[in-house]
Amino acid sequence: MVYELGATILFGANTFFKGYARYAHPYDFHTLRYVVAGAEKLREDTQKLWMEKFGLRILQGYGVTEASPVISVNTPMIGKVGTVGRPMTDMEYYLAPAEGIERGGRLVVKGPNIMLGHLLGGSDTLHAPATERGPGWYDTGDIVDIDAEGFITILGRAKRFAKIGGEMVSLGAVEELALGAWPGFNHAALDLPDEKKGEKIILYTTNKHATRRELLEFARARGISELYLPKQVIWLRKLPQLSTGKADYRALGEMARVAQASDDEGDKAKGSEL
Repeated sequence: MVYELGATILFGANTFFKGYARYAHPYDFHTLRYVVAGAEKLREDTQKLWMEKFGLRILQGYGVTEASPVISVNTPMIGKVGTVGRPMTDMEYYLAPAEGIERGGRLVVKGPNIMLGHLLGGSDTLHAPATERGPGWYDTGDIVDIDAEGFITILGRAKRFAKIGGEMVSLGAVEELALGAWPGFNHAALDLPDEKKGEKIILYTTNKHATRRELLEFARARGISELYLPKQVIWLRKLPQLSTGKADYRALGEMARVAQASDDEGDKAKGSEL
């Protein structure tokens, strides 16, 4: 379609861009001027593949549906690798404190692109977003860091942190650790309740030969805290995905909870036998 239409702009997620690059002919995308990635983190290997095969630089952006949907984006003239760019024109923002997070905070935004509100119960009544600073502000729920030049770095979702022995650990950082150890595979980290440390991390991976010991050695060689090591590494032939290409954490979470309940029942049975 890009070839036939002579399209000049392409938006997508990392998962799709990687798939396109595998199957597309270099000439298929010769008309493209801007390629913008969102929805999930843009991987270095995807960027490299697109540059080598198509001569195109993928620009990473960030947004949420409630911001219709763009909050920030890198541009050919103003960009910084590893960030999602600077906020759009006329947008205001601040970082709200997040428990256990020392670097950065929860991003709260306001601007002409922010929704008027949510419809309540099918009626025409709007529930306008508001924070401690008043109406019109929207709490994205994302933990970010913003540098002196205004470039935003996504650290993770507020809900995608595990509290291990009182320390907040980014599940996204756990996935980055796994990706570094086993590039070319898909990984998804989840947190589950744990009697000893409050919560524990498990990692699903498509690497059939992945082991926790191997990940431990990789982390130690790079001075990465063992807090980021999952308690379990579980192989799946394929991770469940949403239509956007993101991992379906809801489905994975349900799988993990069912497995944990089964293990707990097994432990109880063993205890009763003793």
